[in-house]
Amino acid sequence: MSGPGGRSVGRAPGRELTLDDIADLRAYEREREEFRVRVKELKRRRRVSVGPIVTLVFENRDTVRFQVQEMARAERIHTDEGIQTELDMYNPLIPGPGRLSATLFVELTSKEALSEWLPKLVGIEQSVELRFARETVRCEVEEAHAEQLTRDDVTASVHYIGFRMTDDEVERFSTGPVTLAVEHPAYRESVVLSDETRQELLADLRG
Repeated sequence: MSGPGGRSVGRAPGRELTLDDIADLRAYEREREEFRVRVKELKRRRRVSVGPIVTLVFENRDTVRFQVQEMARAERIHTDEGIQTELDMYNPLIPGPGRLSATLFVELTSKEALSEWLPKLVGIEQSVELRFARETVRCEVEEAHAEQLTRDDVTASVHYIGFRMTDDEVERFSTGPVTLAVEHPAYRESVVLSDETRQELLADLRG
């Protein structure tokens, strides 16, 4: 299905996690260490620092499953209803063809830095873009999470964003180079994606 301008919308059928994909707590403990190591390496390839204090981690089905499993473990969620609530929250972060999904972190460690930067960076979740082959693709904010995170006077340290591309844009993305940029009045930084990261994201875009 396509949106305005031919951009793909929605997730590919069958990509959403279901209750059957989430192991119960005892089963998860048996696989957790191996899964954690695998996801750590996966996130290494999908993590991009843009300047000194902003990092994006591009999500996929495995990173989202890890998030749900870890939430269930930390909060001792045992019921199907509780797990389904987590799935409903995190499934929108799984990309489908023509779509990328990322968690944006404002990485500040001191109270003073938080007090200085979070008011300055209001709207940063709308200020991220991908540039390639004379194209600029602006991010979109993940609506369900934005309702909880967006304020007028101070931003959150974590945001969930996405990018949508047409088939032609995906092909141009594939040829590289690709620049990830933040264009905010208080924070203008950019970085060229490594070939390793670009290939990871291209796999998402091609479904």
